[in-house]
Amino acid sequence: MTDHRAPCSILLLAGGRGQRMGGQDKGLIEWRGQPLIAHLHEQVRALTDDLIISCNRNHERYASYADHLVSDVETGFQGPLAGILAGLIQARHPRMLVLPCDAPSLDRALLLDLMETAQQAPERPLMVRQDKHWQPLFCVLPKNLYPALLALWNDGERSPRRALQRLDALAYPCAADDPRLSNLNTPELLKAASTHKKD
Repeated sequence: MTDHRAPCSILLLAGGRGQRMGGQDKGLIEWRGQPLIAHLHEQVRALTDDLIISCNRNHERYASYADHLVSDVETGFQGPLAGILAGLIQARHPRMLVLPCDAPSLDRALLLDLMETAQQAPERPLMVRQDKHWQPLFCVLPKNLYPALLALWNDGERSPRRALQRLDALAYPCAADDPRLSNLNTPELLKAASTHKKD
C-alpha cells in the first residue's frame, strides 16, 4: 500500500527537570517494565525517518531511541519551548510533530490523524485542545515557523501555549477525558496508571 502522508519529523520532549518526579529524568522512569521513552518510541518509530529526542542529560541512554538528539542551547532547564526550538533546527522535514515523553498511552490513530490534519493548513501550527484547555506539547509545527518562534523567545516568551496562539494556531479538538493524552507526570499518576491494563 502506498503511503500518502507527507514526511514529518517527530520530536519527543524529554529535556525537563522532572520536578514533580523528584528531579528524576522522566523519560527514563520505568512504566510497565520499560522506560517511558520506550513506549513513545514504540508508537512513533514507524511513522518517521526523522525521530528527534530533546534531552539535557543521559544522552547515551536516549541515543538508541532516536535518529538525533538535541539539547537546549541555554543551560538550566529552560522549559519545553527551548526543546521545541532545538528540535525545529534539527528537523529534516517541512513539519514536526511534538509529543511529551510522559504520555505513554498515545495511540497511532491519533498521531496519524494529527499529522494528516496538519497537512490541511501547512503554514499554521496545529495544537491539541481538550474542551477549553490547550495542550501545547501535543502539536504539529511547520519548520518555517522557527524564526517567528525564536523572535518570541528572544522577547522573553517561555510559554509554548502563548507562543503558538500568537502564531495563529489551529485547534485539534479532543475530549476532555481522552485517556490517550494522560500525562504521567507525578509518582501518584504513574502508580495509578500502572494498575490498569493497557487496551
